[in-house]
Amino acid sequence: MAFEKNVFNKTSRTDSEIAFLGGMTIVCKSSTDLFLYVVGSSHENELMLVSVLTCLFESLNHVLRKNVEKRWLLENMDGAFLVLDEIVDGGVILESDPQQVIQKVNFRADDSSLTEQSVAQVLQSAKEQIKWSLLK
Repeated sequence: MAFEKNVFNKTSRTDSEIAFLGGMTIVCKSSTDLFLYVVGSSHENELMLVSVLTCLFESLNHVLRKNVEKRWLLENMDGAFLVLDEIVDGGVILESDPQQVIQKVNFRADDSSLTEQSVAQVLQSAKEQIKWSLLK
């Protein structure tokens, strides 16, 4: 909490997108009432961190339907976690192209709805088979 407070205090007072605090490189972007941060070690390339932050922001912008605000983020936290999961895993950058992230997130969302639809179809088919076997 202290680190987060220090980061917020340092970045909210300046227009700079890049900050250095406690041996960490921090890039930030704000939108309405939301602050997004990407934190890396002091040895990380600032351009890569900015690229990850831009990808995160643009992907969230798409998932949240251009409403990158705290309320919409909290209501769609599952989609935000999917976006974050596609961009970074265990501190390793997997993707920095927002279009690729959006495509993967949409595929995962479509995949889960297909599974639910498939289960519903199987249940409906089973009901029909039972009905026909009872009518014979």
